[in-house]
Amino acid sequence: MTGPRIGSVCSGYRGLDMAVENVFGGTTAWVSDIDPGANKILAHHWPDVPNLGDLTTTDWSAVEPVDIYTGGYPCQPFSIAGRKKGTEDERHIWPHIAHSLGVLRPRIAVFENVGNHLRLGFDTVLADLARLGFDAEWLCLRASDIGAPHPRRRLILLAVAQDADREPRVEWRVAAPGQAEAGGARSDFGGRGGAPAEASGAAAWGRYEPAVRRWEHVTGRPAPSPTNAMGRLSTTAVEWMMGLPAGHVTDVPGLTRSEQLHALGNGVVPQQVEAALRVLAARAGLTRPLVAA
Repeated sequence: MTGPRIGSVCSGYRGLDMAVENVFGGTTAWVSDIDPGANKILAHHWPDVPNLGDLTTTDWSAVEPVDIYTGGYPCQPFSIAGRKKGTEDERHIWPHIAHSLGVLRPRIAVFENVGNHLRLGFDTVLADLARLGFDAEWLCLRASDIGAPHPRRRLILLAVAQDADREPRVEWRVAAPGQAEAGGARSDFGGRGGAPAEASGAAAWGRYEPAVRRWEHVTGRPAPSPTNAMGRLSTTAVEWMMGLPAGHVTDVPGLTRSEQLHALGNGVVPQQVEAALRVLAARAGLTRPLVAA
């Protein structure tokens, strides 16, 4: 048996995938993104992983099948900050994702989007998953629910193929927190848990200090200063607030400040997704091996 193979669309800085790897284990077969900044991050951290590029023009019949399919597809059609056009928005690419699922037939699919997706377009997603033979579990969770110093409410969906045990090709168990499965999974996100980190003392956080200190404890590292030498928002502080390892985005060669902020703004907190996935996996019965050894 081998560990699960992961395919990732709308990959960004791969916050969603970090959580999936931490829960299910696995190695990455391919990624897919068209954003220039995201592609710099992907090429830097995963230089040997193919990037399929535009998923709307990909020939999925020529793509390596995977066991786990992940995607944080564009939230603009559903976000309360946007025009809220839902499935009528030109940026609505779910139909292309549904098509790829039908071709690749993964055992598990994990998706992430804004909480308002429940009110716009989510019925279409569930209908397509049912048509394709997936059972779905979902929940909404705020980043602050797991200790982050910001709300960032996100919808996390776990879909499991009804014939997931059709071939004894792969085996996995849901890993206990901090006990990632073998095969390339991350064991943490840069210092999660343990003793409280040393207080940064780098800024006067005012009324936000309790939230900042709480996240320092969760991540295991001090908060960077919220502003840089020019008095502008610090990208390293945003990276820290997103629960990423230090430098995951900010140390990528050639990535401009604007690209850093764009990638971070489009990303998800890995710890938040992991917490949601552990609940959803238990609901779906994935606390045991998915297929027999």
